[in-house]
Amino acid sequence: MSKAFDATVQQTLLETRAEQALALARRLGADACEVGASVDQGIGISVREGEVETVELSRDQGIAVTVYLDGHKGSASSTDASEASIREVVEKATAIALYTGKDPAAGLADAELMASELPDLEVHHPWELSTEEAIELALACEAAGRGEAGIRQSEGASLSSGEGVRVYANSHGFLGSQRGSRHSLSCMLIAGDDKGMQRDYDYTSARNPRDLLSAEEVGRRAARRTLQRLGAQRPATGRLPVMFDATVASGLIGHLMSAIAGGSLYRQASFLCDRLGDTLFPEWFTLGERPMEQGAMASSPFDNDGVQTRDNVFVERGRLASYMLSAYSARRLGMQTTANAGGARNLRITAPLASHKELLSRMGRGVLVTELMGQGVNGVTGDYSRGAAGFWVENGEIQHPVEEFTVASNLEAMFRGLIGVGSDVDTRGSIHTGSWLIDDMTVAGS
Repeated sequence: MSKAFDATVQQTLLETRAEQALALARRLGADACEVGASVDQGIGISVREGEVETVELSRDQGIAVTVYLDGHKGSASSTDASEASIREVVEKATAIALYTGKDPAAGLADAELMASELPDLEVHHPWELSTEEAIELALACEAAGRGEAGIRQSEGASLSSGEGVRVYANSHGFLGSQRGSRHSLSCMLIAGDDKGMQRDYDYTSARNPRDLLSAEEVGRRAARRTLQRLGAQRPATGRLPVMFDATVASGLIGHLMSAIAGGSLYRQASFLCDRLGDTLFPEWFTLGERPMEQGAMASSPFDNDGVQTRDNVFVERGRLASYMLSAYSARRLGMQTTANAGGARNLRITAPLASHKELLSRMGRGVLVTELMGQGVNGVTGDYSRGAAGFWVENGEIQHPVEEFTVASNLEAMFRGLIGVGSDVDTRGSIHTGSWLIDDMTVAGS
């Protein structure tokens, strides 16, 4: 990472620009205004077969302004945060507001909800990494994977490292800013036998570079995952238990959160409309968010409306306890914001956890899914159908890899049929979960 990026200087500059935009909007007659600004800098390296393919040094910035005039809303944005550009953006937003229809739900979140506690959540950990050092790490990662017996070739290894600043301010007098960083390293490899070729990957990701796995470990893990897929067969078609590996189980939580998001609800585009209080999961399952968790991937003391974030429980002992709402969607639904403008932050499960081996034993005979393909999820009906690959399980033991099959059901039936959650928690993203064992799904293979 270039040392030319001074996060403190950038933070001060963006805060100044945001205040300038607010002042100009007031002078132009806006009833209210909100401003979002950000700047990010990063390095991206990709290598393949021992050679450097790309070196990318990026620096992006942007500012977005929304003004409100007597119930009318106008928004404009720019990738230039200079004073001249800010004037142009505010003037454009004001002009647009003159032509939009009135929306009673539009406007800033209530002033008393603005964040007042803005602690340092330890999410900014710059990596003083030169281009040469980044290349060496990517090459070492790929070399470790290619060095494993049975690996034929590489699809490459990639390293990315970035840091940035985001600022949000509005005419209530709120101004919040946060510095952050994110670093990752990945590797994708190819293996082959007389039955064909297989490809898989692994990665590591963290706010703090010290929390990353070593380059060599990522390469070796990618090789193991790839080699395990050799000799894959198509499974028999039938109704079977399905276990979603921790690496893909987070997607099931993602589908749930999409269904309880305010935008889906007020548009009547969710199978969970008007379902607060209903039992969706087993009684032992609770799901909540922890936006103030130190060092976590999605931590923030304020949401995209400037509202103070807080721990929320979305599913409590199996029952749908809360929707996920911004100020706007809450008004559309006649409810209160849950401080989720911009989404949920750091989703965590509270449940009795079982080992991977124990979940396989409970399954007995079925399929362990380690990869999902396609977009066959209907948020309106909850119908679920996706291409998959993984492993065939018999008598609680993995027998052989399987591929080219589909797993299908309905999300509500899947949630209700959750048998267990694994202790093999994947902590690389903002959703932390172990494997999920579902009691019964349609597996369509040969």
